[in-house]
Amino acid sequence: MRYPKFLPEGGVIGYVAPSFGCSIEPYLSAFSNAGKQWHKLGYGQVYGPNCYADEGVGISNTPEKCGREIMDFFLSKEADCLISCGGGELMCEILPYVDFERLAEAEPVWFMGYSDNTNLTYLLPTLTDTASVYGPNAPAFGMEPWHKSLLDAYYILTGKQTAVESYGMWERESLKSPEQPLVPYHLTEPLQIRAFIGGDEVHNEMRFQGRLLGGCMDCLVNLLGTRFDKTKEFIERYKDDGIIWFLEACDLNVFAIRRAMWQMEQAGWFRYVKGFLIGRSLNGTAMMGLDEYHAVLEAAGRRNVPVVMGVDLGHRPPMMPLVVGSRAAVVVDGNHLKVEMRYE
Repeated sequence: MRYPKFLPEGGVIGYVAPSFGCSIEPYLSAFSNAGKQWHKLGYGQVYGPNCYADEGVGISNTPEKCGREIMDFFLSKEADCLISCGGGELMCEILPYVDFERLAEAEPVWFMGYSDNTNLTYLLPTLTDTASVYGPNAPAFGMEPWHKSLLDAYYILTGKQTAVESYGMWERESLKSPEQPLVPYHLTEPLQIRAFIGGDEVHNEMRFQGRLLGGCMDCLVNLLGTRFDKTKEFIERYKDDGIIWFLEACDLNVFAIRRAMWQMEQAGWFRYVKGFLIGRSLNGTAMMGLDEYHAVLEAAGRRNVPVVMGVDLGHRPPMMPLVVGSRAAVVVDGNHLKVEMRYE
């Protein structure tokens, strides 16, 4: 696994928009303020041509122009790390215009984003053996003050931190709006971590290790079976480490999550799994007797490995930034979760 150089003191952050750009509020103001925050910390910044664009369908621009922006920024060495401007809907369409063979040969650069950005945060490790960060998009850094999860992402990019821990409270309803673009997370809900093995809930301390792989399930099942799906080759390459799958869902309801888990299982993705970290679902309301726990456990429980649910991941913030491709040691102790990442 290749790990990029960390963002140095006084280094340059590059912004790209392979999914949505920051063309409307509250993202526009939040993105602008994020730039000011990074400037105060002493960092330079460069902006891709699509950062403020609204020319595409579900993404900032045409797939060709978004793919060109990605290639230019990864290869130009103009920036020390790259942060995505946002999530979106159709980032998958840029993939034919991204030359992953060239990226595998080029000097690696950190890329951070989540949601639709799974199309890069997942494919960089599986196609180019390059680690990435599944973490906040650029506008999140515009909030005042920064939540600890944003500090964690900052310290991971700069190499000052290799571990993340659960945050205790999460946001069910955001207060962010065009009129209040910089408000912090509205933390009203207590964390509720639940751990299972083989479908049975476990209350004692759990520890497991493996290589981190995953992202937004909406995107992962879309990639499954395409020419960009080299998951089985990746897990074979790292079978001695085993895989910790971290998964979260955006639009998928509980039945779609269950179907997605079945599909990934039947495709052989879970062959060397050592454990699962499952984020809070954005659309996880129970339906027809199926809740978000059993949506996952029907397939995950068959692996007889730890399944940790209610994790700070994904679309219900805050989210723990995770280095995709790194070796991780996970400790679950009651309602507390710690992930220690090793760059090996």
